[in-house]
Amino acid sequence: MQYDHILIRYGEIGIKGKNKKKFIIRLQENIQHKLKAFENVKVKRTQGRMFVLLNGHDPMPIIDKCKDVFGISSLSLAIKVKNEIEAIKEAALFALENSTNCSTFKVSVKRINKQFPMRSQEMNHILGGYLLKKTNNYRVDVHQPDIEVKVEIREEATYVTSNIIKGLGGLPVGTGGKTLLLLSGGIDSPVAGYLAMKRGVQLEMIHFHSPPFTSERAKQKVIDLTSQLTSFGKSIKIHMVPFTKLQQEIVRVIPSEYTMTIMRRIMLRISEQICQKENILSMTTGENLGQVASQTMESMHAINEVSNYPILRPLITMDKTDIIAVAKQINTYGISIRPYEDCCTIFVPKAPKTNPKREKVNYFESRADFTDLIIETVDQIETITISDQQAYDTSMDDLF
Repeated sequence: MQYDHILIRYGEIGIKGKNKKKFIIRLQENIQHKLKAFENVKVKRTQGRMFVLLNGHDPMPIIDKCKDVFGISSLSLAIKVKNEIEAIKEAALFALENSTNCSTFKVSVKRINKQFPMRSQEMNHILGGYLLKKTNNYRVDVHQPDIEVKVEIREEATYVTSNIIKGLGGLPVGTGGKTLLLLSGGIDSPVAGYLAMKRGVQLEMIHFHSPPFTSERAKQKVIDLTSQLTSFGKSIKIHMVPFTKLQQEIVRVIPSEYTMTIMRRIMLRISEQICQKENILSMTTGENLGQVASQTMESMHAINEVSNYPILRPLITMDKTDIIAVAKQINTYGISIRPYEDCCTIFVPKAPKTNPKREKVNYFESRADFTDLIIETVDQIETITISDQQAYDTSMDDLF
């Protein structure tokens, strides 16, 4: 006997009402896409459940892939047997004996197939007694067991599971629309993108670079961050914006304390044009309230004025230590800390305004005309697509 299925559980999706089927189908598609390298592995749906059919494959690499799919609340190895008592007994014994680090157990039977002759409680007693008889090292604990042997008696077959492996939760990527992530290359913005994906949002990236002040390695860092984020979804587009001329003109004509505010406003104007072209309904940033001068309430108020698009800020109330912890968890931290600067750090003024007023910002902008430079910059945007097959190897961090 061996495990031949993986049981997929989904949490929040189950309360989506009339839209639930759309979320479930997208989750199934995302899992199947994630497992495309495993020949003959299939993902199927039954009422209220989803299964991965292993078809002889080692389950552990497949579980590792599924653990990176948003929408899965938990998963378990499962054995599929006929709706016959002796077969269910043997499967329950196998599941218990192949569990690790446990000395107590309970049996939980769910009788979905009402034609099955034994009721759930009766099956609990039958299976519990059988397991105690066949083993010497286990005892029953119905309140806080080390392991719970779960038995689902369904119409087509019975599925037996034991260990529960935690998933990422959230919603399937692609169910929450599309957002344009302003990706800087630092620690924060990749984490913001990850958290947006957790709510079902599909990402496109925009990155502003200023050659020759920023190097090709800084650009490569952004590509590697995007590659790492594809491991939680599918392919991602990056729109590379050559920002040098605009930044130089901003520095030349705007008072230094307001250059950062106006630079951010122009970034939003350019990003909005990408959103319109790509049918994207929002922007996402890695902003964290009060972290730097451009992320005060007053600065956000002044910067947001130039766009009516919703701006998602998943990190807005998080501590930096919490953001770093997530970055390490998703393997973007090692890439983000490479010593290659982005355009925002190159042109930082000595004393940026932390409480800019819209009236003054508009006054300074009215004295300059950036229209032609914005048009020229947008025309020169380079768009590349990073495939999820190019997932970043974190061992490369040691080279930098």
